[in-house]
Amino acid sequence: MNRFTTFIEQNISGKKVFVLFILTNLVYVFMLAVTIPKTMEFSNKMKLLDMMPMGYDFNYVSKLFNTLEKNGREIYLTNQIPVDMIYPLLFGFSYCLLLGYFLKKLNKLNTPYSYLCILPIIAGVCDYLENFGIIIMLNNYPDLTKILVSSTNIFTILKSVSTSLFFVTLIIILIILGLASLDKKSRKV
Repeated sequence: MNRFTTFIEQNISGKKVFVLFILTNLVYVFMLAVTIPKTMEFSNKMKLLDMMPMGYDFNYVSKLFNTLEKNGREIYLTNQIPVDMIYPLLFGFSYCLLLGYFLKKLNKLNTPYSYLCILPIIAGVCDYLENFGIIIMLNNYPDLTKILVSSTNIFTILKSVSTSLFFVTLIIILIILGLASLDKKSRKV
């Protein structure tokens, strides 16, 4: 057993995973219900950069930041981004442990499958790198560089891909767990 698996093993009590899951999703709902709509009031229905899984280009960022104007950019920087600096840590840690919890139920935690638990951590790291790029762009606007926009865009796409891969993996593991549970029940009958 490696250190990563040991760490997961030590932290996957049902209560701890459940509390982290609830906390993570409360922060997410707060962003969806409060900070994102508050910022989007200034965007003329343009999507914020963190909400664009397929990415964006220099022209889009310029148009968005221009549309947001000074007040909208300030709200983005002081309302949305601070909450989004909490969320990636919670997402990475919580969903890493959630996946570990279900892998343990399948007796697959101490196998190479445990490395799937890294997916939400990768998503969280990419989310932080995306946030840092957005912070720099907001602080430097109107002096945007194509290199900064492109690199931030790469982290946005990597965040989206790793998040999607995580959720597909979680769904597959839940299906396998459900089928194993049904098989176990049918054997008792």
